[in-house]
Amino acid sequence: MGIIEKIAQIQEELARTQKNKATEYHIGLLKGKLARYRRELTEPQPGQGSSGGGQGFEVAKAGDARVSLIGFPSVGKSSFLNKVTNTKSEAANYEFTTLTSVGGILEYNGAEVQIVDLPGIIKAASQGKGRGKQVIAVSRTSDLIMMVLDATKGRDQRQILENELESMGIRLNKERPNISLKFKKTGGIKMNSTAPPKYLDEKIVAALLKDCKIHNADVLIRDENVTVDDFIDVINEQHISYIKCLYVYNKIDAVSLEECDRLAREENTVVMSCELDLGIEDLKDEIWRQLDLLRLYTKRRGVEPNFGDPMVVRSHSTIQEVCDSIHRDMKNQFKYALVWGSSAKHSPQKCGLSHPVNDEDVVQIVTK
Repeated sequence: MGIIEKIAQIQEELARTQKNKATEYHIGLLKGKLARYRRELTEPQPGQGSSGGGQGFEVAKAGDARVSLIGFPSVGKSSFLNKVTNTKSEAANYEFTTLTSVGGILEYNGAEVQIVDLPGIIKAASQGKGRGKQVIAVSRTSDLIMMVLDATKGRDQRQILENELESMGIRLNKERPNISLKFKKTGGIKMNSTAPPKYLDEKIVAALLKDCKIHNADVLIRDENVTVDDFIDVINEQHISYIKCLYVYNKIDAVSLEECDRLAREENTVVMSCELDLGIEDLKDEIWRQLDLLRLYTKRRGVEPNFGDPMVVRSHSTIQEVCDSIHRDMKNQFKYALVWGSSAKHSPQKCGLSHPVNDEDVVQIVTK
């Protein structure tokens, strides 16, 4: 029996098993096996080489952040890319126009955001249908997934795409569970918690670990609401990606105002019409907000900063990340930094490498 058949068999058993207190342990083990088989499905088989996207499929990373466009064929991904970048991705009213990934740069607020148009996903993409595996593999490298949906086709598209990404270990708009897992050489499996977990116990924790051939580990649970699924994700952490997702409904010109209003009010959602140029600027604003990038202005001693050319860094960056962005050896010559802006207690503030910076701070690096 192949891996896909084993996955189907477990899914069938999960579907027909009633969920109650008596079946919790059995369902937990089934979910653990399902995660293991899905992981094996995504890993390269012997003789196949690496699990890369295939020659010519991946787009080299560029810019300050990457946004991947995910969606079914012919929902408007290529049209959006053509609207906001100088790149031309073939767009048409028939399916599977885009057959490989195409990248372009969106220049916004002084930052360069790489937009990658990926081929349309179809149902069962996570099992290798179409170019689903390559598409999902490229989306793992994103800072933000923009799921482009057809406003005229209801919620089915969104549910199918979420399921495909979930199957491939991509968790949308979720944070890593607050669980610590430390492997040991001896001592067996020990579980501790800051508060008794509601949905986990030592029996299921030990069984899930042993199913993955882990026999010695310390488990610390810091959130009483973590589930079996959360713990399985922590076990398979190197195969799990936590990525922000923005849901974008295109073709709003073809639905009623009431339906458009309903969609627009959903969390992490923007509505647009590429054909009529509606909502494009609002979408750019939301992409910027979701990426949570910081603009910094560097200055030399005695010279005014250039406010027209910001340096862009990730949120929660420190002076050390600023140094690394300028030159990888700069922190070795670092003496101190002078910072003007909202992160400084007074202007300028003399800071060390660990000082966190805020948006639109002015930074002067002083070297030895």
